[in-house]
Amino acid sequence: MVWQDYLAGFHRDRAGITDEVLRRSHDGGNTPYEWLVAAVPEHGFVLDVACGSAPLWRAVGQRRYLGLDVSAAELAVARRSGAGPLVRASAAAIPARTGSVDVVVCSMALMVMTPLPVVLADVHRVLVRGGRLVATVPGRGPLRRGDWAVMIGLMVMLGRRLRYPNDDLLDDLDALLPASGLRVESDEHRRFGYRLNDRSDVDRFLDSLYLPDLPSTRYRVARAYLRACSRWGIELALPIRRIVATAR
Repeated sequence: MVWQDYLAGFHRDRAGITDEVLRRSHDGGNTPYEWLVAAVPEHGFVLDVACGSAPLWRAVGQRRYLGLDVSAAELAVARRSGAGPLVRASAAAIPARTGSVDVVVCSMALMVMTPLPVVLADVHRVLVRGGRLVATVPGRGPLRRGDWAVMIGLMVMLGRRLRYPNDDLLDDLDALLPASGLRVESDEHRRFGYRLNDRSDVDRFLDSLYLPDLPSTRYRVARAYLRACSRWGIELALPIRRIVATAR
């Protein structure tokens, strides 16, 4: 399956699902959104690329904000929450003037946006000199001892690892960002926890995963496995990586 077709259907049918999981995920009382915004300067124009249902709209506070996404369904959810202004557009062709944006934020989307070098080049184009990109993507750690057993069990039930189109590119960040005119300022990893208290928590989490071409039998087995975990109130680890870069 072509990733872009899969993503279009995913966000049409499950608009807002990513936010439902992330706002229930915590580390020391903070959500991944709060961790992302902690690296955003207090003032300036913030462009939220691949904003989805626009959970960052409230998080950025009084800063000037514009949300951008290609999914009409996600933007509809964002509008119902009062977020705005919003525009439907591709991150590879941002409808903003060159050098007009102080900060670009991107929550859990760089790993699937293609072609990523084109997206980053346009992010660099719209940023002011010295402007900042703050993005989160799935990480690989840190993990606690018990996390490994649960995660390995889930991968076995799914019959696959969670992989994304841009994993290899993001693994070589020191080559990827400078080629787009961006300089890496920090690259940090943090563990957030998503607690499985009941079946709705399980279903919400599974529905949020990008799993193209997953057989329905695999989904049912994974759901049964996580529902068994939920009887013990197990916390799923969500390792997240925060990347901060500046425009040269």
